[in-house]
Amino acid sequence: MPLKDFPDHHDAELVLKLYELRREPVMRDSRRELITKFLPTSLEEVMAVTKPDHPLNAAFRQCASYWEMAYAFARHGVVHADFMLETNNGEGLLLYTRIEPWLAGYREQSGNPLGFRNAEWVANETSMGRLIAERFRKRVEAHLAAHGKS
Repeated sequence: MPLKDFPDHHDAELVLKLYELRREPVMRDSRRELITKFLPTSLEEVMAVTKPDHPLNAAFRQCASYWEMAYAFARHGVVHADFMLETNNGEGLLLYTRIEPWLAGYREQSGNPLGFRNAEWVANETSMGRLIAERFRKRVEAHLAAHGKS
């Protein structure tokens, strides 16, 4: 399916629905937990959150699957990618850039070679995604440098 050249009212409706879903209480709690507490400095820390007994596991699964779904809409042309990202849907790229330094290891060790593929596409193949991801990458680099991991 070809990517959309211009957003239309269907894109706006889908973006509004994505926003409504982000406001759902479990999703809101999961987003808050991950944003404030998931700051990995190694592949081991990334993999730890994938274990069912990890305190952030449910939040990680909730957010990762939500953003992969949303970014799949963009990657497959269901919604105009740059429009979607321009309307405050870049938060999933924060999660992606926190995992990105260990993405290959995550994919291998989790047994999910397609993990974060939609976020990766958005971060690298769309102009808004590149802009947003670069901003988040700088935050990740600063965090890693502060922990002697750069």
